[in-house]
Amino acid sequence: MLDTKIFNDTKHAFILKDDDDLKRSLFIFSMMNIPFFVPISTVALNAALSIKLPIQPLIKKTIFKQFCGGETQEETLPLIKLMYTKNVHSVLDYSVEGKETEEDFDKAADTKIEIIKFASTAKELPFAVAKPTGLGRFEIWEKVSAEAVLTDKETEEWDRIQARLYRIAEAAVKYDTKLLIDAEESWMQKAADDLCFRLMQEFNKEKTYVYNTLQCYRWDRLSYVKEIHEYAQANNFRLGFKIVRGAYMEKENKRAKKMGYPTPICEDKEATDVNFNATMGYCINNIDDISLFIGTHNEVSTYMALQSMEQKGIPLDDDRVWFGQLYGMSDHITYNIAKENSNAIKLLPFGPVKDVVPYLIRRAQENSSVQGQTGRELALLREEKDRRDGQYVKRIE
Repeated sequence: MLDTKIFNDTKHAFILKDDDDLKRSLFIFSMMNIPFFVPISTVALNAALSIKLPIQPLIKKTIFKQFCGGETQEETLPLIKLMYTKNVHSVLDYSVEGKETEEDFDKAADTKIEIIKFASTAKELPFAVAKPTGLGRFEIWEKVSAEAVLTDKETEEWDRIQARLYRIAEAAVKYDTKLLIDAEESWMQKAADDLCFRLMQEFNKEKTYVYNTLQCYRWDRLSYVKEIHEYAQANNFRLGFKIVRGAYMEKENKRAKKMGYPTPICEDKEATDVNFNATMGYCINNIDDISLFIGTHNEVSTYMALQSMEQKGIPLDDDRVWFGQLYGMSDHITYNIAKENSNAIKLLPFGPVKDVVPYLIRRAQENSSVQGQTGRELALLREEKDRRDGQYVKRIE
């Protein structure tokens, strides 16, 4: 039986951080823990970039270094290999957001395919990831989700979006790399769900290649899984799901209230936790049909999954169950479960500093909005600093 204190080992959690890395992380999370710091600094950062102040070197040395692996694919390699020495895998994510042209979307698709090819040569990289709105305009996903009538031009645009995602999925199969497809706002998600479903039906025959993402703060996700599981069983293909709690709660509730429809979001965090754990449990109970990527920074859910696997005799390194956290966060989960031989993985963003600023802002906003997240990170970092300082004092004595 796994020790319930598995996540408390800060020495192993931060084993790859030198003292300077630790100090930088402490500074960043201390700032994010200050009320109103993130919204104020976001406005200031956007203003500075808009008037072209030379702040990119500062960004790169601080928040970029905390949450990103480098500006290019090649720059990430030393970090990927370093993490793998501790049994931690990586998912490379070209985290450039906010693009709107067909040329940008084609480039994004080509970049994803290049990452898949690259991943196929590296045992450290079992997954690739694709964001639907990185491959086509949000408005098209939204209209298709609403089953609105598309103009001829929009129909051609939608066909190109589908073709991009199909090309990426075909590359994943060809190069034997699993593909995670992100989830986004609920009012564009039906089109993404339907397309992911078709991709799973086509490509997940003998092995699971395509994984759709379920945001479990949506109260309908468990029933959705059960419904398509029944269909998949009858039609002989496998399902793949990445489960997360969700990233757009405030936006979802605000839109639902403004437009006068019931919110798709669970009533509170406790209900979200119940829904996440129930969805996770259903997938583990049906592991022969459903492969699972558990994307969580929650210790309770992680321990529940590990415990359930042990009880069902599923090896902790079974390729059908992965545990993922974002780079720069929750090292106490990632490195400590990797030490137990679980399939631990970090989502490792990369891209030019100026282009990944929207991602970095979103990361800071999510950290500050999740109750207890920043405080927990801070407490563990301080504990490790105290431990190291104590060792230094002992050496002097």
